[in-house]
Amino acid sequence: MRWLRDRKHMLPRICIISSGKEKNNEGVHLTALVESIPENVHCMLQIREKHLDGLTLYNLACLARRKRGTRKVLLFLNERADIALVSGLEGVHLPDKACSPSALKKGGLEMLFGCSVHSPQSAIEAERNGADYLLFGPVFDTPSKRMYGPPQGLEKLKEVCRLTQLPVYALGGISMETAPLCRDMGAYGCAALSLFLDTAALAGTLEQLNLLWQK
Repeated sequence: MRWLRDRKHMLPRICIISSGKEKNNEGVHLTALVESIPENVHCMLQIREKHLDGLTLYNLACLARRKRGTRKVLLFLNERADIALVSGLEGVHLPDKACSPSALKKGGLEMLFGCSVHSPQSAIEAERNGADYLLFGPVFDTPSKRMYGPPQGLEKLKEVCRLTQLPVYALGGISMETAPLCRDMGAYGCAALSLFLDTAALAGTLEQLNLLWQK
């Protein structure tokens, strides 16, 4: 776990969210995604396939770990800390209103825990409850999030970044045009799904984003 403790203070700037399109444990989309990540790019990959049963998620998590090989990719599973643990992943991403990181850490789980937050107040609460990083959004308009209300905007992102010591990843409507705006508001990095769907262009997209956060 020394590797994990070291990485806690060296989180990557990019969080890739899986497609949500997997139909079984063959992981067609997930395999294509992982194998398209360049060896030299440090990033996170959140396996977010909420429609699948536990056994299928376990098989997908193990598949992703095998396909990763020597790539510098931290693997996270959405919400299911039990499956993330037994499949040897680095962490768990917890949706808003899920079990708190502090409760899971009390159980002896030595993993990284991220939390989705949608307001300054929930960001403060997540930090107090032991989160290691935050996903804040939606910052910009995005079709998949319209049911939850209007976008939060850049000023709210700036406020959240100011109020917490945790790494904050901007989420929602992230593109090559909007990512620099989020960086300028203090975002530690960005998280996205649609931006990374084109696996043929993935290597170039990731390298450009890494360069962006190095400026």
